[in-house]
Amino acid sequence: MTSQAGSAGSRAVIVVSSHVARGSVGNRAAVFALETLGHPVWAVPTVVLPWHPGHGRATRIVPPTEQFSALMADLERAPWLGEVTAVLSGYLGEPGQVEAVASLVETVKARTPAALYVCDPVIGDSGGLYVPEALAQGIRDRLLPLADIATPNRFELEWLVGAKLDDLRATVAAALAAPPATMLVTSAPAMMANGTGNLLVTETQALLAEHRTVERPPNGLGDLSAAVFLARLLAGQPMAKALQSTTASVYEILARTSKRGGDELQLETDSQSLSHPMAMVELRTLMHPNRSRKA
Repeated sequence: MTSQAGSAGSRAVIVVSSHVARGSVGNRAAVFALETLGHPVWAVPTVVLPWHPGHGRATRIVPPTEQFSALMADLERAPWLGEVTAVLSGYLGEPGQVEAVASLVETVKARTPAALYVCDPVIGDSGGLYVPEALAQGIRDRLLPLADIATPNRFELEWLVGAKLDDLRATVAAALAAPPATMLVTSAPAMMANGTGNLLVTETQALLAEHRTVERPPNGLGDLSAAVFLARLLAGQPMAKALQSTTASVYEILARTSKRGGDELQLETDSQSLSHPMAMVELRTLMHPNRSRKA
C-alpha cells in the first residue's frame, strides 16, 4: 500500500469515536493530534461520557441508532465531502453504528478513491472483550474488510483471529491472516527486555518499533497511535518512518505524563512531541513469511 497525501484543499479527516468531557481518550486524543499536525477534523461522537470508565462508573449517553445513522447520512451528502482525505473509526457505542460507519466509508471512497480508512477495532484488552460480542463481530465482519489499515492491540488481534499470540512469529502470522492488508499491532511482543512494541505488518514488510514498558500507563495510547500514524502517512512518510516517528511521539508523551504522575495523557503540555519527537525508538526489520516462502 502506498501512502497518499491530500491536496491543499483535501486534508480533512473524519474521526468517529467516543467523547469524554475530561481526559485524552477517543476523539479527544485523535482530534487533538490530527489538528496539531495540520488536519481539519470532522468529529463524530459515538458515545458521550464524563470520563474514561477506567476511572469509575459514569453516565453513558449513546445516540439512538436512527439519529446516529441520520447524522452520518448527512455527512455523506455534505457539499464539502471532497475535502475529506481519510476516515478514522475507533470506539463504537453499540452494534447499530457499524453499518452507518461502513456506509460513510464507502461514500468517501467513492468520492475520493485515494482516501484512506483506518479502523481501530476498540473492542477489548487483556481482560477480554469490553463491548458486546455483536459489536465486535460487526467490526470484524463489516469494517475491517473495508479498511486500508487496522490498528488493533495484541489482545484485540487475538480475538479477531481466535488464537493466543505469545510471540512475534505468531503475531506476524495473525496480522497477515486477518484483513486488512496493512496492520499496526500495538502492545506487541518486544525483543528488548522489559519492552513493548508496535508491530507493522504489510504484504511485504514486518517492522517492529519498540521501547521500554511504562508501568500503569494512562488510557488513550491506542487512539493516539492510530491518529498520529494516519497523519504521518498523509504527510507522505514511508511506512517504516511513519511507524518509528509515531512510536517515538506516543512513547515520549507517555513517558513525560508518567513522570509527572498524570492520570491522563497530557497532550496539551506535550504537543511539541507530536511534530518533533526526540525519544529514541528501536526499529527492527523482521523476517516476513511471504519472503521466506519465496526464498
